[in-house]
Amino acid sequence: MSDVPGAPADLLRSLTRAERLLSRRLGAVLADDAISIEAWRVLCLLADGQGHPMSEVSIEASLPPGTLTKLVDQLVDRNLVFRRIDPIDRRRIRAYLTARGRREHARLDERVRASIAELGMPHAAHMVSQLDDLIGRLDPARPREHADASGPHR
Repeated sequence: MSDVPGAPADLLRSLTRAERLLSRRLGAVLADDAISIEAWRVLCLLADGQGHPMSEVSIEASLPPGTLTKLVDQLVDRNLVFRRIDPIDRRRIRAYLTARGRREHARLDERVRASIAELGMPHAAHMVSQLDDLIGRLDPARPREHADASGPHR
């Protein structure tokens, strides 16, 4: 017997619908700054300041490598992101936020958080934790790290 109420199709439908509606809402918040949801995911990942290999960014942003390269090229052109050769594995390229990228991420993060707060979800952090747990069960090879309501911050 499952702990999940309703049919498995209900869970899939609900998660898909919630993701699409939240993406639409946050897309409207980010549109004034010409930042797409995909670009926002990249900025959030890079906001930890550690730099990430492009292959990891591709996975976390749910973008194929070619599409990610074009997106990062656009972010580089806007002076939000820069790339460097990985000092340990020179075959890899790592992406980082520029100083301007950090400022833009912080400014946009406030707007995104305000938009999410308007939804009046006092238990959003618990929901994120449950979704992280689900992701960990579905993809046990992926390192488990907590993401906050505005997007992944690793």
